[in-house]
Amino acid sequence: MSTVPFFGDLSPVAYRGPDSRDPLSYRWYDKDRVVMGKRMEEHLRLAACYWHSFCWPGGDPFGGETFLRPWMRPGLDPMAAARDKADVAFEMFRLLDIPFFCFHDLDAAPEGATLAESTDNLKAVTELFAARMESAKVRLLWGTANLFSHRRYMAGAATNPDPDVFLYACGQVRAALEATHALGGANYVMWGGREGYETLLNTDLGRELGQMGRFLSMVVEHKHKIGFKGPILIEPKPREPTKHQYDFDVATVYGFLARYDLLADVRVNIEQNHAILAGHSFQHEVGLALALGIFGSLDMNRGDALLGWDTDQFANDVGETTLVLHDILKGGGFTTGGLNFDAKIRRQSIDPADLLHGHVGGIDTCARALLQAAAMLEDEALTAPLAERYAGWDGAEGRAILAGQRDLATLADRALATGVNPQPRSGRQERLETVVNRYV
Repeated sequence: MSTVPFFGDLSPVAYRGPDSRDPLSYRWYDKDRVVMGKRMEEHLRLAACYWHSFCWPGGDPFGGETFLRPWMRPGLDPMAAARDKADVAFEMFRLLDIPFFCFHDLDAAPEGATLAESTDNLKAVTELFAARMESAKVRLLWGTANLFSHRRYMAGAATNPDPDVFLYACGQVRAALEATHALGGANYVMWGGREGYETLLNTDLGRELGQMGRFLSMVVEHKHKIGFKGPILIEPKPREPTKHQYDFDVATVYGFLARYDLLADVRVNIEQNHAILAGHSFQHEVGLALALGIFGSLDMNRGDALLGWDTDQFANDVGETTLVLHDILKGGGFTTGGLNFDAKIRRQSIDPADLLHGHVGGIDTCARALLQAAAMLEDEALTAPLAERYAGWDGAEGRAILAGQRDLATLADRALATGVNPQPRSGRQERLETVVNRYV
């Protein structure tokens, strides 16, 4: 790679306030600002992803690479390319001054001719990361294994009809989980990109779900065996690349975890575009995960409202993000999770600085949303009307019903005896929408 740094002489991005006109400055992300008793950096737990930032060449179904990154040039030794890529990645982490990053095994290390060679490559890059992290601020939010790109996984990994593919996936996940553990990762993610089907004509649903349940159970068992303390995260997605994926949405994942007795160890990593593809809102998926007790982390990107597929763009909707962070703050905030920018710059954004611009915009979106969410929560702008709407259930009789101290016949007899004729009350939706707009 050239001796000229990839990002040239760009300076670290600093907070300069809402009036700043410097495009490579933070207008809202003031990491040390205390919000509801905690530093902004600790609230948001921001992370950059290795794959879209440093591995995507800018191609699409109709054209090849546009970025021409120096570590992607033909003929370069794969491990030399991995080292060059790591140099640039840790430089970007330093320039952005964010606390975390995330990676797939094959983003960081090249795939070898055999599983053993791939594992050795990953171990070498893990040692490289560990050395970089000793002198860097950045830490690992989560690691994962790519069980979807190689042709061996075209019919899935855990759900593959060939048990040899299942075995290979076990080897790959063990190596990635142990690498994540060695680097002090806070979580480990399972994304089943091809754990689904294209047609039911050649699919045994019950068998494949059983395989997936056993695979995830073994991952949890190994997590405990090696002493990994963080949760395993499943990232729901309804389709694309498969026609139907088994981790369709939060509700589907919850049912799967309950069936295979995995609720104690597995949570969800939620992405906005995946929620939309499943026919939900981002806030719905986050709110449901919080309600079910399986909320873990967020991939902070977005889709394009005019396109029905996963475009992985940087977050820029302050209103949507405010409502999501409001619910997360109300639920106690992140524990091991955070906000990972699983986003890629557009195919025409070919300058190195564009990588920084994308992250700066996304980070400021989240920071501004955090401030507004905290203000709404402190003012009880939404929580007070919500409590008022359900106040009847907080009374003695409401609590007794929900605690199982009343049966159907008793309540039916009481309704008959009292002649109760309840009248509906307004849901005040427009009023609440107006209240939200006063903050955002």
